[in-house]
Amino acid sequence: MKIYDMPDQEGHFGPYGGTFVSETLIAAIDELKAQYLYYRDDPKFQAEFAYELKHYVGRPSPIYHARRLSDFLEGAQIYLKREDLNHTGAHKINNTVGQAMLARRMGKQRIIAETGAGQHGVASATVAARYGMECVVYMGSEDIKRQAQNVYRMKLLGACVVPVESGSKTLKDALNEAMRDWVTNVQNTFYIIGTVAGPHPYPMMVRDFNSVVGRECLTQMLEMAGRQPDVVLACVGGGSNAMGIFHSYIPDESVRLVGVEAGGEGIATGHHAASLSAGSPGVLHGNRTYLLQDSNGQIIETHSISAGLDYPGVGPEHAWLKDTHRAEYVAINDDEALHAFHTLCRMEGIIPALESSHALAQAMKMAPAMDKDKILLVNLSGRGDKDMATVAEYSGITF
Repeated sequence: MKIYDMPDQEGHFGPYGGTFVSETLIAAIDELKAQYLYYRDDPKFQAEFAYELKHYVGRPSPIYHARRLSDFLEGAQIYLKREDLNHTGAHKINNTVGQAMLARRMGKQRIIAETGAGQHGVASATVAARYGMECVVYMGSEDIKRQAQNVYRMKLLGACVVPVESGSKTLKDALNEAMRDWVTNVQNTFYIIGTVAGPHPYPMMVRDFNSVVGRECLTQMLEMAGRQPDVVLACVGGGSNAMGIFHSYIPDESVRLVGVEAGGEGIATGHHAASLSAGSPGVLHGNRTYLLQDSNGQIIETHSISAGLDYPGVGPEHAWLKDTHRAEYVAINDDEALHAFHTLCRMEGIIPALESSHALAQAMKMAPAMDKDKILLVNLSGRGDKDMATVAEYSGITF
């Protein structure tokens, strides 16, 4: 089995990644990198992190064999990694716990975060309450409208939610505002980035904290199925849940890795958020990666039924995995994701997040063409409580 050791010391995944920030942030980035590299290998830090994941987050999250769904599709067996069962309802809490622990050790009492679907905002507000820290969450005003429940959850937890009215009023713009806040308040503020993007060391650090997902799968799949899956699937916006489950499988080339982007209304329409499927390399939010941009390098507005996938870029490690063909990336449209959402509800009694429904939809496409002894492992990255209003609106339901 090959050894996978990325990024390099400067945060590069091949030609991607790196650190593209203003001079005022260089000192903060250097401090963060040094502190993270120290505590990553510190036994006391790792022991506390493991304790928090077990006793606060509720890990390990189980793997579930979706038998009825598999039988219905008459093909490969579909297994679900149940990140939706974590405290706060998604994989985001794995990363926010780790970053909040690091912030405390660095003496930062104020944390900021950006959020799209609201799950990272909720997870950030949760750990801030857990550790007695101030929390400010930036969220596009469009996302605030479609994720009102999560906005209220953040406020209940004591966070200040700041609406962002610029640009498309979605995740990209929330990240812009959070970066501006960090520049202004760098001395006392720790920025908890919610995905595997941003300047080095964020893509590496977020991946490392969330890689517990894939490590658990290595053990759990042997226990449940006697072997590893043939294919691992996960949705990809920025790409944190996908890297969390992909990372442990990268060295094993017998396992296909499939990332599923938001196809929106279809790639051909231009109304989508599929950076890897239809984008080109450029620089955004501190790193070089695949972006949705015009011929002048201006970012194009995105669209997805899922607020958490509605982002014009992707983590640089995914860009590297695409170029090296270690992972493959496809797009699922809004209507396909919505169909998968309803199917899992009715077949298995599980309400998935719309983000996760994209990965599930791709698994449902693939399974019928595969033998029944093949295994598809889907990272069910979050639960769909937050998406009730969106699903009802798209389905023509009033309540």
